[in-house]
Amino acid sequence: MLEFPGGKAKLHYWLTLLSGLLESLFFTGLAFGWASLVFVLKGDGYFAGYCVNATRDNEHTVYIDCSGQDEHFSLIMCVAFIASTVMRFPVGFVFDRFGTTATRLLAISLYTTGTLFITLLKEEMSLLLYPAISCINVSGMILHTTNVQVGNLFHFYRSTIITIYNGAFDSSAAVFLVIKLLHERGVSLFSSFLFLTSCSIILLLRTFLLMPRGHIPYPLPDTFTYGVSCSERRKEKKNETKEMKKEDIMRNQSDQQAEETKAGHESKQEEVASFRSCVLSWLFLWHLLWVLTMLFCQFIFLSNVNAMLTRLSNNDQNLVSHYTNAFAFTQLCSVLFAPVNGLILDRHKKRPIASGETRREADLRSSCLSLFLTSLQCFLFCVCFTCPVLPLQYLTFVLQVVNSSFFYGGHQAFISIAFPMSHFGKMSGLAMSLSALGLLLQVPILHFIQHQLHGDPLYVNVAVTLVSLLAFIHPIHIRLYCRKLAKLRTNSKQEIDEDLDFF
Repeated sequence: MLEFPGGKAKLHYWLTLLSGLLESLFFTGLAFGWASLVFVLKGDGYFAGYCVNATRDNEHTVYIDCSGQDEHFSLIMCVAFIASTVMRFPVGFVFDRFGTTATRLLAISLYTTGTLFITLLKEEMSLLLYPAISCINVSGMILHTTNVQVGNLFHFYRSTIITIYNGAFDSSAAVFLVIKLLHERGVSLFSSFLFLTSCSIILLLRTFLLMPRGHIPYPLPDTFTYGVSCSERRKEKKNETKEMKKEDIMRNQSDQQAEETKAGHESKQEEVASFRSCVLSWLFLWHLLWVLTMLFCQFIFLSNVNAMLTRLSNNDQNLVSHYTNAFAFTQLCSVLFAPVNGLILDRHKKRPIASGETRREADLRSSCLSLFLTSLQCFLFCVCFTCPVLPLQYLTFVLQVVNSSFFYGGHQAFISIAFPMSHFGKMSGLAMSLSALGLLLQVPILHFIQHQLHGDPLYVNVAVTLVSLLAFIHPIHIRLYCRKLAKLRTNSKQEIDEDLDFF
């Protein structure tokens, strides 16, 4: 059972945890279900003007070439992913500077704008899909960023909670699958997105009732309160203070001063590492390469999955629909895979640390296995989607979902381990925003696939598979870094022992 500081499970914490899980499942990662929505949009005729009659040179038969339509749908997803990654650092700065409420209100505004655009969308206004999907994707990312701090309410299971939320973030792709299934039964796109727009009220209620105005600190103070119960608890404490005896007041003041001194000392230790020094450290630079490699492989696949299935099935729309549903159902299972990574990261928490070893060093050493497994999954995933075999894509779907759930949870858990919590939003966001510069390569790559390779991405996929090997550098560096720290600790201990022997 999950325990909270103070030994009691607080109802308010549980409500925040469970409501955040539901929010992540239904609102944060909708854009990952793009393949399902594309199927609906194609059926409704969006970008249909880009389908033209063409003739096969070898057979002299006329067919409908929709490569222009596929290119637009791929670019929409590409632009949305780039927008969400570019916005990570500004959002991280806003989150660190202005707190949770202001950040979430920004997210809710973008979410409402995006869903409202699609609600009012007509075939002749297909270009509005670009800002609409970008707004939905960015808003989901912001909501997810504010939810990650809920892991701070737990001590031994902090990384596990973070990865569970990341799994729910991936699983919310199933929302577009539900829209696709409802559309096949006669429910219009207008009705589905009108309902999603109205759900903004739920997001607002959770923002003011179950989330802090500022941040959830880590480690969590016993007296920490937030949300709807905050004012009530303050009144209770004020009344209790008035009724206390003089001796109790003096003792409490003394304890409070001791706690403030301790908190100030911990804060001073945390601020030893400046934001600039964190950014220029090898830990961050190799992590940045790892993030860029993972995102590049993931987004190349997600941007092309519908076009890939269409090509491998010889334009059989029944097969495309079947595999699209299979992919969406697999994404729904992401919330089941994600906690595994959290358990790997938290596996050492209840063990005593070695003499002289810091908690940060123990956490870094534990993260090495998680980073390696994530890199291995990415490589195997790239190998599978490179092979032009339609049944093999079932395995590709599984590997993509597992890798995505491991990646997002591992990324944020590593940032929270390696760098001060006061820089969490900025460091996590900066890594994603800088990765967007590399993701800009997707635009010419997608153009190259459609126009130079005639829709066959085989050579590009082989290159992407080779690029995925760069991800292994990060866990190797962490391993060497931890060995170096252990060696320095051993040498320092030996020097102390020698000095004691001298005296």
